[in-house]
Amino acid sequence: MSVSDLIAAQLPYLRRYARALTGSQQSGDAYVRATLEAALADRALRDEIASSRAAFYRAFTRIWASGHVDQPGPTGDVGSPEQAAQERLGRIAPTHRQALLLTTVEEFSRAETATILGVSPGDVDALVLQAVTEIDSESATDVLIIEDEPLISMQLEGLVGDLGHNVIGTAATHKQAVEIFSRNPAGLVLADIQLADGSSGIDAVEDLLRFGDVPVIFITAYPERLLTGERPEPTYLVTKPFQEATVRAAISQALFFRSSQPLD
Repeated sequence: MSVSDLIAAQLPYLRRYARALTGSQQSGDAYVRATLEAALADRALRDEIASSRAAFYRAFTRIWASGHVDQPGPTGDVGSPEQAAQERLGRIAPTHRQALLLTTVEEFSRAETATILGVSPGDVDALVLQAVTEIDSESATDVLIIEDEPLISMQLEGLVGDLGHNVIGTAATHKQAVEIFSRNPAGLVLADIQLADGSSGIDAVEDLLRFGDVPVIFITAYPERLLTGERPEPTYLVTKPFQEATVRAAISQALFFRSSQPLD
């Protein structure tokens, strides 16, 4: 596969990874952009990236580790989700989060993750364990599930409960989601994007966010509908069919970066 073909195929997913790692679309995209600019300026790096998907992520990791990337300033005021995310980043080792995200959300093998991070496969296991320990120190929260497939809804409800969170309700339509949330605002939302009556989970989430800031994880069989680069994209996006470990990692990350602002 040529480097241009590989980048075109993997760029949406690298951007997803970068957003989850930094807690911000702006910050994540800045690091991805710096990686592409470095590849344009360095033929050897382009050849390296063309060798595999893992090599593309390894090149990104070197840029991320350097920290020498010009980024736009925080878009929010004091106490904004952006500022809260950056403050939390300073309290947890980034390599731990990288190992967790690479092995779960991005579904790299232990060996591939070790290559990306420049560590041994045994080190990967230890890094993932440290990440889970650090991130899961977050307190339990109320969760709303927006999903029209009953079996998947039940699976998510069980998974959320196992993590110590409380499911306040499950909704199969836009209308049901708004009704449940208006009665009992959740601290986390898990949402499909295509619902039973033809309504949109994206529209439902936009209505929920009018009540106040809340982290959202989209779980969908149609990730390409959200990974377009044409509008603000979700930080947390899990592709169906999903592994439970992937959803667990996304929940941990979402709660780790959640806004400190209370819901209205």
